[in-house]
Amino acid sequence: MKVAVIYNRESQKVINLFGQPNREKYGIKAINRIVNALKKGGHQAIALEGDKDLIDNLEEFMPRALKGERPGMAFNLSYGIQGQARYTHVPGILEMVGVPYVGSGPLAHSLALDKVVAKMLFAQRGVPTPEFAVLDAPGFETPDLAFPLIVKPKNEAVSFGIRIVQDEAELRAAADVIFEQFDQPVLAERFIEGREINVGLLGNGANLEAFPPAQLIFGEGGPNIYTMEDKKHTSGREVRVQCPADIDAALAERAKAVAMQAFHVLGCYDCARVDMRVDAAGNLYVLEINSLPSLGEHGSYVAAAEAIGLDFDALVVRLVEVAASRYFGTPNPPELSRRRSEPKHAAFAFLTERRDRLEKVLEEWTGIGSRSDDPVGIRLAAQRLAEQMADIGLRPVREFTDERDIWTWESPAGLAGGTLLVGHLDVPVNPQLGMEHFHRDPEWLYGEGVGSSRGSLAMLEMALRALKHVRKLNRTPLGVAIYADEGRDCEESADVLRRVCAEAGRVLVLNPGNTGDRIITSRRGQRRYRLRVEGRALRLGQAGRSAEVMRVLYRKLDELTALTDRKTRVAVSVSDIATDAFPMRLPHRVRIGLQVSYPDQAQAQALDGAMRAILRGGGVHWDLVLVSDRPPMPERKVNAPAIARLKEIAGEWEIPLETDSSLWPSVAGLVPEPVPVVCGLGPVAGDLYTSDEAVSRISLVQRTLLLMQYLLAP
Repeated sequence: MKVAVIYNRESQKVINLFGQPNREKYGIKAINRIVNALKKGGHQAIALEGDKDLIDNLEEFMPRALKGERPGMAFNLSYGIQGQARYTHVPGILEMVGVPYVGSGPLAHSLALDKVVAKMLFAQRGVPTPEFAVLDAPGFETPDLAFPLIVKPKNEAVSFGIRIVQDEAELRAAADVIFEQFDQPVLAERFIEGREINVGLLGNGANLEAFPPAQLIFGEGGPNIYTMEDKKHTSGREVRVQCPADIDAALAERAKAVAMQAFHVLGCYDCARVDMRVDAAGNLYVLEINSLPSLGEHGSYVAAAEAIGLDFDALVVRLVEVAASRYFGTPNPPELSRRRSEPKHAAFAFLTERRDRLEKVLEEWTGIGSRSDDPVGIRLAAQRLAEQMADIGLRPVREFTDERDIWTWESPAGLAGGTLLVGHLDVPVNPQLGMEHFHRDPEWLYGEGVGSSRGSLAMLEMALRALKHVRKLNRTPLGVAIYADEGRDCEESADVLRRVCAEAGRVLVLNPGNTGDRIITSRRGQRRYRLRVEGRALRLGQAGRSAEVMRVLYRKLDELTALTDRKTRVAVSVSDIATDAFPMRLPHRVRIGLQVSYPDQAQAQALDGAMRAILRGGGVHWDLVLVSDRPPMPERKVNAPAIARLKEIAGEWEIPLETDSSLWPSVAGLVPEPVPVVCGLGPVAGDLYTSDEAVSRISLVQRTLLLMQYLLAP
């Protein structure tokens, strides 16, 4: 499991430094010790500061979970940065963003930190606690309590401001220090002469366990209480922990029972330490609950755990198990259930246990430059892909491979009548753009070709490896066709793609999905034309019958673009323009790129005729050449079963999935009419073919799961 250890130590990353600052800190050695214990226990662990960057850092480390996948967990050590009820700040954030965590929730922390409210609840519920009074401000009336008293800040922990006072003068002096330093009321309670014991608690509900009581042994030269100077080792004396405490068995059992009662009264979770005093008559008094017990190396909580055989590493791992049991109902849910033996659940577990690997594969692919105009890069990418397919167990299909523009593989069960997965190796991008290196934020993954090509390649590898893992690959009719001229309108690969698609029972094109979690069920066709216009090379202002090329061209282009018609779903637009001119002369030759979008071949032919009819006369020479034609992918009834099956799988695994049409063409238009085809099965992408191209992190995992589950039962 991914476990983020959250602490407060150095960071002051807040919008403003405002309010009472935190004075409690975990040492870096203690933090590292906890992280290392989690790693030894088989968890993937990191340490994060509990500051304003926490949500982004958590989301990057443990992205949103799939249905049935156990999410990551936070191991909360955070004391907060500033303000009131600081223990509640990080748990409140974790509650808001939906991250499970070890330890009590905001309410229990609030009650435990407010010593007065806690003592009122204890008294109400029959938990023994010393008599007390609240001193609100300087000039208070002397409380009706017998001296000696112990005073402490109302809302602080770890012995801050604590002091024993013997008379009213000492009481007022000690209270004034607290008013000044902590700016909060003072709790004054009867001091209980006797021994101080701590009872550590681990678990929840009926499974709550109490450790043997630990006793604090105070050295010479100070009060019989644990002061802040003792904890900072500046008091000049030693305070050691003795566990089990020097009390009889009956009193020890009674202390455990009282501690568990106090734990339940405040609604604590997972762990706590209850601090008590025992007087000479054996009476127990609860002083407070530490709802965030210290895991310091020499603390009483750790010592008590060791007394029952839980060494430090085992204690840390056990805390995670206890919290997991509270959230998920079992210490090891749900991927360790018996259902894991079913192929679909085994494949799910394979994926969720390798989410980091999926992103790593994507990162590796984005590091391989294979732009459409880079044959060397394409060859290197093809070599890597061939190695992957061989390692997975697919064999090349020479009939549908030319080793330059298209490669095809099939499973041992063969391609015929099976599912054909289609993707591309090249990255169609403007050659003038610099290469964008792989990087991530909490929700998106960035890099060159990450959406147009690389995300689908990473999906493909992980889905096939899952199929192999559950021993279904050899028996599944399956093919993979990868081409490398997407940026050149599939000029070289189109014929082979048509033939290999005709062999399949169904085709899934791994182009990126549309935003809104949409797959593509229809696409328009697209034609590219090159138009060349030539006339005489005129001087500026020259009189005569010859026409200026640019003036004639602009009128014609206006007529061409006016052919765009939403009703018939056709569009004509200029994509680029370049001119040739002699010095001191107007342009005499112009080269124009035209793009045409259309719904079917009949419309394309009609549009072609209309364009050629417009490009006549005007005193110049017109030359219109069709450069490429990418056929449309129309809606087909034959596609309905595949779309329905994909939606059924998406519903089962709670993967958002909608259908959509697209203006952009794809190789789906090359699939013969009798063969079912669905496009846009790749991860949801944004800003395609730009330097900001990105894929949704959760979509990458969801679409991989969708693909592998479809392959298991198409």
